[in-house]
Amino acid sequence: MERVRDVRELPKAHLHLHFTGSMRPTTLLELADKYGVRLPEALTGAEPPKLRATDERGWFRFQRLYDAARSCLREPEDIQRLVREAAEEDLRDGSGWLEIQVDPTSYAPRLGGLIPALEIILDAVESASRETGLGMRVLVAANRMKHPLDARTLARLAVRYADRGIVGFGLSNDERRGMARDFDRAFSIARDGGLLAAPHGGELTGPASVRDCLDDLHAARIGHGVRAAEDPRLLKRLADRGVTCEVCPASNVALGVYEKPEDVPLRTLFDAGVPMALGADDPLLFGSRLAAQYEIARGHHDFSDAELAELARQSVRGSAAPVDVQEKLLSGIEEWLSG
Repeated sequence: MERVRDVRELPKAHLHLHFTGSMRPTTLLELADKYGVRLPEALTGAEPPKLRATDERGWFRFQRLYDAARSCLREPEDIQRLVREAAEEDLRDGSGWLEIQVDPTSYAPRLGGLIPALEIILDAVESASRETGLGMRVLVAANRMKHPLDARTLARLAVRYADRGIVGFGLSNDERRGMARDFDRAFSIARDGGLLAAPHGGELTGPASVRDCLDDLHAARIGHGVRAAEDPRLLKRLADRGVTCEVCPASNVALGVYEKPEDVPLRTLFDAGVPMALGADDPLLFGSRLAAQYEIARGHHDFSDAELAELARQSVRGSAAPVDVQEKLLSGIEEWLSG
């Protein structure tokens, strides 16, 4: 019988973690008390909120909870705490590299404007990385609910701060709103500036949204991408191009994309040769962090330790980590597997 190794000790990269959604529930409660914020009841219980975002009403509720949590981040020290704690949680789960995703415009009103907000975030990431030893970078994400001109402004700003730790440019929020091609210019600006293109797609809508990310935004990675499993030709295209899908199993179930963990098409993507990087998405709302996603692959999809190690390799190769960091993590994966 194969020895079952601890997935928390498996070195890995974490490529899909949203900023506010990375917060510890206890931290949220403390910050809400600090600022006198009355949180929705769903955010104050011992269990994660019950969510289902496959319809407009459900997505609105999800967004309302996220916005309520974000309203508790008001001072630079709150940002610093969030980032440091996110790094600590990732380290506990075996992460050696974290790319945290943020839309700085969401924090700008309380932090003195867009540029001050981004600088505060980047300073916090740099400090947390130095203090914890975790490699950390930032992926700036535009909001597809806003005007594409806003995305262009954000792309230019992201390129301007690329030397401060920004490695990628994304597109988040409800993928049923707006067309990917409306944001093609923003992504062109980001790519020309050396940033990796990593828009969301293939979660709440089907394979067509993944194709749009590839065709219109020239994505190097896809946030989620699980619905590509419904189109064998698209799977082959992703595999042939080596486009990494940032798959978040617990999130997919929590939002109602799939009914049960075993319904998430991890095995379909893996067997088709599509690179994957398992991610926690928004642990604050979904109740599980990075290692738990590997446990889902093991417990619900019968991934062997050798296959879990390959998933970890894929996460590292799909990252923007420097070559020396990747080599160290890949070496650690082999050590984990060899025991």
